[in-house]
Amino acid sequence: MRILKYVMSLSFLALTILGCANDDDKTGFVNQIPAPTNLEMSVRVTQDNSGLVTLTPSGEGVSYYIIDFGDNSEKSEDIQPGERVNHTYEEGSYQVVLTAYNLTGKATEITQPIEVSFQAPQNLEVVIENDVALSKTVNVTASADFAMFYEVSFGEDASAEPLSANIGETISFTYQDAGVYTISVEVFGAAIETTTYTEDFEVVAILQPLESAPTPPGRDENDVISIFSAAYANEPGANYFPDWGQGGCCGSGWAMFDLAGDEMLQYTNLSYQGNEFGAAVDVSDMEYIHLDVWTADVLQTIEVSLISASNGERPVVAALNPNAWTSIDIPISDYTSQSGFTVADIFQLKYVGTPSGEGTVFIDNIYFYRGASAPTSPTEAAPDPTHPEANVVSIYSDSYTNVTVNEWNPGWGQTTILTSEIIDGNNTLLYEALNYTGIVTDYDNPTDLSAMTFAHFDYWSPDATSLGLKLVNTSYADNDPLKEDIEFVATVTNGEWVSVEIALSDYTTDVSGVTQLLFESSGGTVYIDNLYFHN
Repeated sequence: MRILKYVMSLSFLALTILGCANDDDKTGFVNQIPAPTNLEMSVRVTQDNSGLVTLTPSGEGVSYYIIDFGDNSEKSEDIQPGERVNHTYEEGSYQVVLTAYNLTGKATEITQPIEVSFQAPQNLEVVIENDVALSKTVNVTASADFAMFYEVSFGEDASAEPLSANIGETISFTYQDAGVYTISVEVFGAAIETTTYTEDFEVVAILQPLESAPTPPGRDENDVISIFSAAYANEPGANYFPDWGQGGCCGSGWAMFDLAGDEMLQYTNLSYQGNEFGAAVDVSDMEYIHLDVWTADVLQTIEVSLISASNGERPVVAALNPNAWTSIDIPISDYTSQSGFTVADIFQLKYVGTPSGEGTVFIDNIYFYRGASAPTSPTEAAPDPTHPEANVVSIYSDSYTNVTVNEWNPGWGQTTILTSEIIDGNNTLLYEALNYTGIVTDYDNPTDLSAMTFAHFDYWSPDATSLGLKLVNTSYADNDPLKEDIEFVATVTNGEWVSVEIALSDYTTDVSGVTQLLFESSGGTVYIDNLYFHN
């Protein structure tokens, strides 16, 4: 087992260098740069009874590494990222300590046990399992006495190089096709002789969804006509499994699939299938038909037809993503543009699979909708951030410790009105009539973002057509390209929370001393949450 612990320190040298800078600024700068993360060490040994071991460290945010070999010998010299080091051991068990340092001297440390023996690996145990979440993916883990690493040949391509890992770690591989494959595992120690294991293993495809379809947004009841969805009131009397003869001709089947209490329609060996309404519905005022479809990798497309009681049917074909939910939104105009088709009396839907009769689909959230009365404010909080706080410089978020902000929406002549709202228990900024606004942190203590790689914020807007984030470094003179720059969201999506990630490398601004952040927009209403920078 790998033992992981974090050591937070500042080297005397780093403090001395920073001491040459402004004394008021250096503490904030240092505290914002996290210690190295995701530390690992690959261990490989030559099979010649020599005890020669090759150690290759890796991690993120690392300036250099030092290795304590665990055998009372001298520690390694500084090891640069991408380098490796060789060390010769006597037979025995050792605790090798890898320490990684960043530019300021903060450190992260892991301990890697290794066993050097000139005996062949013994008591080999191999676990081969299908991944519970990833289709046609196999996980292999090997453990043995007197072993240091192992290699796996997965049997799909005889010419492929085997994959390797430290003993006890897991190797994963995704096959092109399900089936039975011969998987070979070879375990290596310091001895010339190795130990092998071979198994004929059945790789399976995941043929049903493991999670529910995306939850539809809240809509006014006048803006949606629901056929099958737990999110809305469905039209009464619908038959979701009408027998149109497809079972006898094509072997197609149907069932109500229950995923932990969430029901969805399941159509097997889909040739054609459909829904029949209790009464015809007029969808002339609707803009889209929506459905969520999950399939494995057999079906490539699904044809969705609207069937009118008076003037026949018209199809539209949509592509499907394998092993995932595909959210399909088809404009009603794609139907009405076909040969004068009208949608005032739709009483059936039809689904056709390609290739016909070969795949299974799961369908949920079938409804017609329009966006004219879309919600004007969010009903749910923005998504919770997932980045560790050690990797974040936060301006505004309930999930992190925020830096000091001296001014919110300072009076620079903008039309923007700033308030805040608590949405689903979460503090959220609300900008109305947003043309531009500023967020001033601290002119005397600029925020150093040089260790960060991305700017992040979540927005929700009912009407904005443009939105950009500007960074300003006021230590530079006006018109200096390093002073300020703005990056705009490529496409603004209305009516839902959108998470934005902007690479700091996209800015020309010198981000080592940011004192202002500005949002610019088209004059609409914009909710902002989770404004932070991360690496």
